[in-house]
Amino acid sequence: MSRRLALALKLKQILRRSRLVQLGLIVGFWWLGDVTARLTGLPVPGGVIGMVLMLGLLLAHGLGPASVRRGADVLLADMLLFFVPAVMGLLDHREFLGTLGLELFGLILVGTTLVMAGTALTVELVQRLVSRHAS
Repeated sequence: MSRRLALALKLKQILRRSRLVQLGLIVGFWWLGDVTARLTGLPVPGGVIGMVLMLGLLLAHGLGPASVRRGADVLLADMLLFFVPAVMGLLDHREFLGTLGLELFGLILVGTTLVMAGTALTVELVQRLVSRHAS
């Protein structure tokens, strides 16, 4: 076995076992998407561009789902922490507790529902493509 192949297998093993390395990979894709958005001037958040780049690599089989599963699980387990700053901001802006707040709540509810529906449809489509490709 050549040194390159042995090194590639060792790196693959480390990537599949280490949550920290997987988190680093996910953050790396976010950073790459952010740099891409800034350089190109696209009106799309860098995180979305990074997610599309990662999806492309996953679909091209350049990266396996097991290579990011543990890192993604860590982020999903602590997702509530990402919303704490929004709650703290509410304490600074009491005007959101009135009619304006109800309007915003309605918009957030509709937006969240649309995002959930879009995500469900995308997952269903990808699942069908994967099952078709596997058979």
